[in-house]
Amino acid sequence: MNFLNEISHRYPDAISLAAGRPAEQFFQTDSIERYLRRFCLHLEQDLGYSEEEVRRTLFQYGRTKGIVHHLIAANLALDEGVFIDPESIVVTVGCQEAMYLVLRALRTAASDVLLTVAPTYVGLTGAARLVEMPVLPVASSRGGVDLDDLLRQIRQARAAGLRPRACYVMPDFANPSGVSMDLADRRRLLAIAAAEGILLLEDNPYGLFPHTDSQRQPTLKSLDEQRTVVYLGSFAKTAMPGARVGYVVADQSVVDSSGRTGLLADQLSKIKSMLTVNTSPIAQAVVGGKLLENGCSLLAATEGERAVYTDNMRVMVEGLAARFPDVEGGVGHNAPTGGFFVVVTVPFRVDDALLERSAADYGVLWTSMHHFYEPGMPVNAIRLSCSTVTPQQIETGLDRLARLINDQLRGR
Repeated sequence: MNFLNEISHRYPDAISLAAGRPAEQFFQTDSIERYLRRFCLHLEQDLGYSEEEVRRTLFQYGRTKGIVHHLIAANLALDEGVFIDPESIVVTVGCQEAMYLVLRALRTAASDVLLTVAPTYVGLTGAARLVEMPVLPVASSRGGVDLDDLLRQIRQARAAGLRPRACYVMPDFANPSGVSMDLADRRRLLAIAAAEGILLLEDNPYGLFPHTDSQRQPTLKSLDEQRTVVYLGSFAKTAMPGARVGYVVADQSVVDSSGRTGLLADQLSKIKSMLTVNTSPIAQAVVGGKLLENGCSLLAATEGERAVYTDNMRVMVEGLAARFPDVEGGVGHNAPTGGFFVVVTVPFRVDDALLERSAADYGVLWTSMHHFYEPGMPVNAIRLSCSTVTPQQIETGLDRLARLINDQLRGR
């Protein structure tokens, strides 16, 4: 991410098909004050807070688990069909902190390992490195995860004396692959996790952005009957990334060091108290106000964004097909049914040196897929993002990308 930011700064005229940021035309500066006022009204009228208590809630250090946990629980019930006790929620500084807290709690011995579907989100593997938790890659499939390979990796790890604790998955429009799991695979994945005694870490930042309602699948958490799923949530794509508000649903029962049984969320809260103390009450209030303004549902509130992403994805996929109609030429791409990302495969090595050449000589930015695999693994693929560009910018960017790819194919 730092490298992409540096390249973008050095080549400001390059069209960026790299950034996985939400569309900015829906940002309104006056909405921040409106959301704050709406949340304060909620504290006063719905929760019975005095004026002094409202001030203290916004200005003072706050509850470590968060102050909008009840609104998040309502949102999950309405938008995802997930019904949980608000006390099982920890509000975090973005979803990145949620990942760190969970991995820190799970990593209790040198033999503990994490399974992830390759390619996988770099923030997750980065958090695993921080807690010194080895990551074992699981093969992907056209539907997301190769479930047979998942079983194989779990059993091979145990045979080697390791203890698989969890498997990280992004079932909906995954970053970076863009693929989604179907319902049958979701149910089988849950069954495998329960039978093998591992947790599933479900990350769902793009689930509200399918092209059509019929393409929206139930989350793993909504199907979870045995509390095998720890749900990682974020308001970065559905509210505002600048607020840096995420959360984790950890309703599993665990035994602490003193022998007492409690929620995993309580253990995560203890770790958070030593890391960030609490998530900014002001930021939480802004997100809480947006939730309240929309009846705690973000489905209708993000209809405009979904329309933009759907149209942009159509332009990108159709544009790639028009520029590379011959699959035998060695250039291919997938066609996700939602989210932000498309993957283009090419018959030559893709790395950061090629990206710099693309920015300098062709005026287009993208992300090399090698960042989402094990270090040193050669990967011949490019991730494109359609979220922050216009259809015209997509067309121009694809023209430039096509010139780069064709020149590479000709050995120029």
